[in-house]
Amino acid sequence: MTEEAKKERIAKVIARAGICSRREAERLIADGKVSLNGKTLDTPAVTVGPKDKISVNGKPLPQAEETKLYLFHKPSGCLTTNKDPQGRRTIFDNFPKDLPRVMTVGRLDYNTEGLLLLTNDGELAQHLESPQTGWLRKYRVRAYGRVDEARLKSLKDGLTVSGIEYGPIEASLESVKGSNSWLSIGIREGKNREVRKIMEALGLEVNRLIRVSYGPFELGNLPRSAIKQVPDSALKSSIKSFFK
Repeated sequence: MTEEAKKERIAKVIARAGICSRREAERLIADGKVSLNGKTLDTPAVTVGPKDKISVNGKPLPQAEETKLYLFHKPSGCLTTNKDPQGRRTIFDNFPKDLPRVMTVGRLDYNTEGLLLLTNDGELAQHLESPQTGWLRKYRVRAYGRVDEARLKSLKDGLTVSGIEYGPIEASLESVKGSNSWLSIGIREGKNREVRKIMEALGLEVNRLIRVSYGPFELGNLPRSAIKQVPDSALKSSIKSFFK
């Protein structure tokens, strides 16, 4: 293979090194925080090869490591971010010190708990976040209010809330305890606060929200705040479209 054939878009190379996603890499370039062979870039429309020297925020780009994926049981009461200006607790406060640099696949709200995927590969993060994977994201929801089962079943046809269209939603009633009900909700898009907004549209107030699975990956009995690496063989067999 020639040197030219080995070249790739610079944002893709940065993402694979685990710094950030490809989209975030493009923003870093636009902000003048990426240099190539000593020259600051102002466009992501650049290809690079193995011999090129890339720096991000003044630091040399680390070598890309083998792609890894982790399951994390996010507790309620922490932010899905690296650092909070207000000093609130973040998910990174829960991580062991020997965990490699990772980024999240999507986000969970401050008070949402359950399965959050982590990876050291920005390309993989972007791939898994895309609705084009068709993966179902399942939640258990405890909500206050009376559940209208007919309206719940109608969610299979999608819903529009405040001008935002949501695709087909899998929804079922699990149990009722006093004024609270437990429901099972499955979505494929993952729009901002999607489950909470859908429940509000049904006249229900969510008081607990737990993500129990993301595609083929399940929370299972993983303890709260614990992290578990997905075995390489399981990772590659579950995401064949990425590793082909």
